[in-house]
Amino acid sequence: MAAVAAEVSHLQECGCKGIRTCLICERRLQRDPPWQISLQKKCCFLYCPDTGWAMGAEGSDFEGWAFPFPGVTLTQDFVTPEEEAEMVRLMDCDPWKPSQSGRRKQDYGPKVNFRKQKLKMAGFQGLPGFSQKVVQRMGLYPGLEDFQPVEQCNLDYSPERGSAIDPHLDDSWLWGERLVSLNLLSATVVSMSREAPGSLLLCPVPSVGPDAFEGNSVAPSRSVPCQEVEVAISVPRRSLLVLTGAARHQWTHAIHRRHIKARRVCATFRELASEFLPGGKQQELGQELLRTALSFQGRPV
Repeated sequence: MAAVAAEVSHLQECGCKGIRTCLICERRLQRDPPWQISLQKKCCFLYCPDTGWAMGAEGSDFEGWAFPFPGVTLTQDFVTPEEEAEMVRLMDCDPWKPSQSGRRKQDYGPKVNFRKQKLKMAGFQGLPGFSQKVVQRMGLYPGLEDFQPVEQCNLDYSPERGSAIDPHLDDSWLWGERLVSLNLLSATVVSMSREAPGSLLLCPVPSVGPDAFEGNSVAPSRSVPCQEVEVAISVPRRSLLVLTGAARHQWTHAIHRRHIKARRVCATFRELASEFLPGGKQQELGQELLRTALSFQGRPV
């Protein structure tokens, strides 16, 4: 009976399906994770928020070389330590559901079948009340003045569970241009990659802003295959990360297991795509979703 109870406990803690694994199911099945990425196959670049460029990692073959990496905005200290502690305390008052790759989750949004492009409002009562002040604060920042989130997804990462998230692009049928994530409890690294054919053109590292080489007649003298590049975005604790444009639609984002050093909670906010905005063919549904979301009366669905 004890063995059966332990097995049930493992199943409750682990939400992995298919090829996804975490430390819990790997230990139970005594196997290695099938998706581990070989660092030797990647050309590592580091995102520089001061210039908006991806810089070749120090000591690598690409040290001193860089390429523009638009669509990333990083705001440090977006919430105070006291606000962070209170948000996580309130999150922990509600149950966390096991999710894939060692994550736990709380969803505040409609139930969506992205493959069939259908959604249901059942159970969706809005974003949580403790996010109202955070959302209002977002509107004070350039590029987020008109941001109206219709969904919030909280993810809980733990090194004890081997938490990670595979490279992916967020849906663009329902979710709009900006992906906004608030990083809580510990710093991490968001890893960006691209499976497109072709090469990226490299320039010497710019000394000033992202337009340092605008108008320069000297052609870039190096290139690197897109599929071999990974750009690491260092995301400090209590910071807000916004992905738009190419960073949202062309580069996948991931969190590798090795970058989860302590408990990390991420609250990601998503807005509606144009189909659900005024003038879109589902604008009425979009208005209903927004009215519900911005009532801030929600519980996890």
